[in-house]
Amino acid sequence: MATAAVGTDSGPAKLKAVADLVDKLTEDLDKITLLPKGANPARNEALEQLKVYGRDPKDADPIFTKEGISMLLRHAFYSPSTETARAALRVLANAMLLKPETRQMFVDEGFATRACSELKMDNWDNEFLVSRILFLSTYGTDVDLLNLIEKHRLADHIVENLHRHAKVMSSKARTKAEPMEEMAMGETLKLMFNVTHFCKERVSSFTPAVPHIVALLWKRGIPSSKPLDAPFGPLVNALLNLDMTADKSQSALYPKGEPRRVSLKLVELLDKSMKAYGDSELETVVTPLVSLVGRLYDSAPQAVRQNLRSSLLPTAEDRQGVLGRGETLSARLLKNSTNPMAPALRDAISHLLFDLSDKDASKFVENVGYGFASGFLFQNNVPIPASASEAFSTGDATGAQQPVNPITGQFLDKETLAGGPEMSQEEKEREAERLFVLFERLKMNGLIDVQNPVESAVQEGRFRELGDDEVEELD
Repeated sequence: MATAAVGTDSGPAKLKAVADLVDKLTEDLDKITLLPKGANPARNEALEQLKVYGRDPKDADPIFTKEGISMLLRHAFYSPSTETARAALRVLANAMLLKPETRQMFVDEGFATRACSELKMDNWDNEFLVSRILFLSTYGTDVDLLNLIEKHRLADHIVENLHRHAKVMSSKARTKAEPMEEMAMGETLKLMFNVTHFCKERVSSFTPAVPHIVALLWKRGIPSSKPLDAPFGPLVNALLNLDMTADKSQSALYPKGEPRRVSLKLVELLDKSMKAYGDSELETVVTPLVSLVGRLYDSAPQAVRQNLRSSLLPTAEDRQGVLGRGETLSARLLKNSTNPMAPALRDAISHLLFDLSDKDASKFVENVGYGFASGFLFQNNVPIPASASEAFSTGDATGAQQPVNPITGQFLDKETLAGGPEMSQEEKEREAERLFVLFERLKMNGLIDVQNPVESAVQEGRFRELGDDEVEELD
């Protein structure tokens, strides 16, 4: 069968062709009936044909049986020919992607341990294929990751592979990244994220990877379009589960000569990402980055913390208008802290801004305005500070203290009145009554724990009783 014709068959013809190829390749394991090159169909050519047929699982059932997977495993991990082994690995990786039940077959056959040893081979194709196979085996199987780490050096080999990528990145001779090298690195990072997620008890085994991930992260330019596409998205995810308080992590994340280097890079990445993605992508793509920035802040020295607060919290420039309505990074973060289309991102941003406020409700309200803070505080059972409804002062662009609207976060002297006619005395009284009733209901339901402004006005002598001619009779 000529390779050029592969893929045109369908139905019974395709099923027979696939069955014949699986039978021939299985027979070849014991009798060596197919030569690596030359014969027709030769072993590598047969595997290539099988790969093409296997891209669509319909009418390709023999590939996904226990016998078919067993045949592929033996060619992939026992063949003396690296070319044959990789050809079989490609078919196996596709099968495990398309048919989840084949992942447990890989584990049951005992090849996860063999795959770990294959990770140490210094070859981008091999790293890509074996990492992907191990990555897929972490979903829906009983693979023993703890055993692979402790007895088969899974963590060590992953760290070594990342070290190789970091060395290539640092090489002066490097002109342009090889596509397969980038793809291999992406699969290694994905594998590491899953292993650290599913085997939390041995996360410390991956701490030596932090300096390599940091090197790969900060030395690259960030594109404005799809900034969290590979490699940045996988690099961010890979850091997410690691121990940032370990000495090795601290020295890499906050180097003595340039402690803000990594935080500045992540802020730049966050700034571009908040502009580049719509609601549907923000939720899945940007949420891990926001969470990572929060984790970085938690473990950072004071100089880095201050820089992150300056970069992410509203500035005097933002307070020229109502907070959350501009195009700055802090405005975009605030806008999305109430985004109903991205609940995970919304929560991650709110937690980040609360952390940047030292987890202090009063500071939080002052930083983002009561309008943005209230929902988070209610949801997390944090008492509303008594000062929430009171104006406060903060520095303007010159450093001078200016009063701020506690609800909107805007400087009071920058507020503009609505263009409609001024309210009549009667309208003002009705609005005051409505707000009084609303305030009392909130207190009765336990949603707020502050004094009603009308009560406060009475106590402070700012409340005036109406004269008889001002009282409206009620029905």
